[in-house]
Amino acid sequence: MKIVVAADRLQMGSWAAEHAAAELVRVIAERGQANLLIATGSSQFEVLDALSRHAEVDWSRVTGFHLDEYIGVSPEHPASFCGYLTSRFVDRVPLKQFHYLRGDGDTAQTMLEVGAHLIAQPSRAPIDVAMVGIGENGHLAFNDPPADFDCEDPYIVVKLDEACRLQQVGEGWFPDLASVPEHAISMSIRQIMKSAMIFCSVPDERKAAAVQQSVEGDVTPEVPASILQNHPQATLIVDRAAASQLSPETLSRAELL
Repeated sequence: MKIVVAADRLQMGSWAAEHAAAELVRVIAERGQANLLIATGSSQFEVLDALSRHAEVDWSRVTGFHLDEYIGVSPEHPASFCGYLTSRFVDRVPLKQFHYLRGDGDTAQTMLEVGAHLIAQPSRAPIDVAMVGIGENGHLAFNDPPADFDCEDPYIVVKLDEACRLQQVGEGWFPDLASVPEHAISMSIRQIMKSAMIFCSVPDERKAAAVQQSVEGDVTPEVPASILQNHPQATLIVDRAAASQLSPETLSRAELL
């Protein structure tokens, strides 16, 4: 896993977007189209804003895929990831298509339909560029610990643990714990790992412990994001606050911006 340490959130987002855009341009030139996986949450604000400004990408040749969504939440809800993605990215670039995970529809049908689009992709990997983050509990997408590292289904229903749900309250998406849904649709760990290139952007000191465990600890379902250590083209981009618990040895091999 490559590690990049940025000075702040803005530089983190700019670096991740610049390199993701370059990879999309390369893939489009090579194959004529590209598939992009997009995460949500406060950690992706700067990433998506910067990425949407990269006009050198022929967005009409890019198909987008949704990473996860709360079950029972409509796109009009303030915490909806469908609504988040529409306003922060999809409405800002002329994508060829975007495959949403509707949280207020038939869950099984939604997973089947979007999963089928993934499986049908005629490329070296279903996703060419994946933009993801890490939760305070070490989750990857909504795969909370202990995560299922073996499931082959593209999308799965997961139960959100209390730490994950409290994070959503802390970030202001919901007024209290009781308001946060207990279940969500999430891309599975194995499906995320099938992405050709992964950019994992993580800001803020509150995620420093999860970053340290994901980078320096064992690869274990108890720290779902630790699986990224096994991906040949994964880059972790953190700001200095999120990198604050990394060891001097780890920082010595990181790219410091």
